[in-house]
Amino acid sequence: MAISDWAEEERPREKLLLKGAEALSDAELLAIFLRTGVKGFSAVDLARNLLSESGGLSQLLSANEQQFCQSKGVGQAKYVQLQAVVEMSRRYLSERMQRGDALNSVDDVKNYLKSSLQKYPFEVFACLFLDNKHRVIKYEELFRGTIDSSTVHPREVVRRALHHNAAAIVLAHNHPSGVAEPSQSDQMITDKLKHALGLIDVRLLDHFIIGDEVTSFAERGFL
Repeated sequence: MAISDWAEEERPREKLLLKGAEALSDAELLAIFLRTGVKGFSAVDLARNLLSESGGLSQLLSANEQQFCQSKGVGQAKYVQLQAVVEMSRRYLSERMQRGDALNSVDDVKNYLKSSLQKYPFEVFACLFLDNKHRVIKYEELFRGTIDSSTVHPREVVRRALHHNAAAIVLAHNHPSGVAEPSQSDQMITDKLKHALGLIDVRLLDHFIIGDEVTSFAERGFL
């Protein structure tokens, strides 16, 4: 059945206007982006297939061009449009994070870090440097590759903290597997950095693991 034959309040566009974007499913939001379906498939059907084939919204948004264009009903033009949407979202979150206001929302931090790190097919370790009022000074990606105690150097994190005259730091790194469960190595790195930063009176506020979800060390009681 074509979307135009649906009850008006169930059509994605009308539903968004009536109830707000948060009321829509991932497939409905994606259908609005796709605009049209293909023969035998409505835009919602096509969106559901895309999400199923990719493994979910996060995986679809982080797919490269070749992976994305393998799916039926989409091509390079849709890939380019989707990447533009993703980048606008990342810049929007970045502006919210760097307006000079104190960090009051853990969700804003999680969303910003997820948008920045989830796209990488390899591990990336990043720091969010903050002043004494927890306002963002700078976000920096410092290490790439397998993140363990041999590749994350406390002296470099300390050096950057001193460079920015930071009073506090939030750590983050991604798990390309999508599993955001902290490993023993993650805990060891966190403990080493907390100790090193404490020597220069810089507070370690949290360490986020970015996967399909986001895990907070502070929320888990690991700090």
